[in-house]
Amino acid sequence: MAALAVVAGCNSGGSDDTTARNATPAETAAEFLNAWENGNVEKAAGLTDDPAAARTALEAFAADTGLADLTLTPGTSSGDDISFLVTVRLPVGGDDGEGADGGGGDASDKVDWQYRSELSVRRDDDLGTVVAWEPTVVHPDLTDGNRLETGPLSEDAAVRVLDRDGDELTAEDHPSLAAVLTELGARYGADADPGSELRLVDASGARLEQLLELESPNPVEVPTTIDADLQATAEDVLADTDRAGLAAIRPSTGEILALVTTPAPDPEEDPGESTDLAVKGRMAPGSTWKIVSSALMIDRGLASPSAVHPCPKNFDHGGWPFENLNEFELEGGTFAQSFAASCNTAFVSAAPELSDEELGTYARNTFGIGLEWDAGIAVESGTVPVESNAQMAAQLIGQAGVRANPLVMASVSATVRDGSFRQPYLVPPDHDGRELATAAGPSEGTAAQLRGLMVAAVQYGTASAAMSGVPGETGAKTGSAEVIGQEDPNAWFTAYRDDLAVAAVVPESGHGGKIAGPLVARVLNAAP
Repeated sequence: MAALAVVAGCNSGGSDDTTARNATPAETAAEFLNAWENGNVEKAAGLTDDPAAARTALEAFAADTGLADLTLTPGTSSGDDISFLVTVRLPVGGDDGEGADGGGGDASDKVDWQYRSELSVRRDDDLGTVVAWEPTVVHPDLTDGNRLETGPLSEDAAVRVLDRDGDELTAEDHPSLAAVLTELGARYGADADPGSELRLVDASGARLEQLLELESPNPVEVPTTIDADLQATAEDVLADTDRAGLAAIRPSTGEILALVTTPAPDPEEDPGESTDLAVKGRMAPGSTWKIVSSALMIDRGLASPSAVHPCPKNFDHGGWPFENLNEFELEGGTFAQSFAASCNTAFVSAAPELSDEELGTYARNTFGIGLEWDAGIAVESGTVPVESNAQMAAQLIGQAGVRANPLVMASVSATVRDGSFRQPYLVPPDHDGRELATAAGPSEGTAAQLRGLMVAAVQYGTASAAMSGVPGETGAKTGSAEVIGQEDPNAWFTAYRDDLAVAAVVPESGHGGKIAGPLVARVLNAAP
């Protein structure tokens, strides 16, 4: 092998094909290794019995690993089989694009890697003495179709999303959060280091084996307010629904405790076309919106819970005849009774006393609806467009252009329960210094009256069946939003129990008290 090394040194400048073909096995092996080491892939490949395959493999080895400082040291030989030691420097961050000749970066950015390989030399009647090409010449584990590459150790390790207790949230444990986890990764993962590795992959790029860890991952940890137990309960509650959305928040803080949408949104979908009903839905909230309308009417002196309030079978406004379900009416009933029974005409009858923009302005200033909510993920905070005549009256019962989602309606219940608007958030604002939206919230007196109305709905109104057996201090409101072209309305329900507010929507399913109410009640019952 000393002679082999001498020959390699003497042929460092290269040789013609005649010399290669007539050389001894030791000379051919030395010339091949020398050409490969010096980056002359064309020459090295030409010294094999399959130049095309050899050239492709040698070029891929350099390009896919980002190697630098390649050194090939001959070892022992046994007849025509010659072993050699491969020493390379690999970039710790994966392929840096420098290739075998680049050598870019500081020494501290590289990792030394050594392994032993072997080649065989044979004599061909036409080619003379050549290297018998096999992928294993590059590395003993290589086979046809496989290759070596450096790359991220784990794309998923870039961000670790934590629940409120500091435990990791995963899509495997909570499939309905897969899209949320992906969104958090995209938003907060810029400073994460997923680590890097040298690996063996198949023809499709699938990882077969790690050969060397180049750099350990340094993930970014993103805290959230998710309660893993409540999240699991909510996922189980909605498991049998074809399509639904649910959100749960803590009224005293605004923390989002659970989010579920079925079917689970695709993590790869365009955020602008998200199917996440729980936080990105834009749907008419139906009679659950009467909580907001009640607050406006109370503050404007148009209603008082204990005062007699008209609830006729029909009420015309803007050329449209509004009516109650099954044309019921309450003769001599109070506003609290109208709220509990979800009387439409008791609300649309206030339309003549209100300006077109009044409801939207009130919803924004009191309940934060329509403000920009930076929750750590993108959410829709609801809209109340300026509409006139019949459309404006329809807004008072959560129809026409009013739009919301379960997160918005859970926030409405939370605002009533706590007496203050606290913008819902998934990632604590002190994690990244975000500013949360603020709104005045209802006055103390108005909040107390709203709680009384929601209690009435539970005690003897449309929410009583669903909320039966839910302990603690509770309040609720049902909703059934009519949608043109749908046979059945969208079922809505929003409620609170102590320091938990939950809202859900089940599209095209029926009445809120019968369909969405039991779902919300089961989640409320799961709270400690």
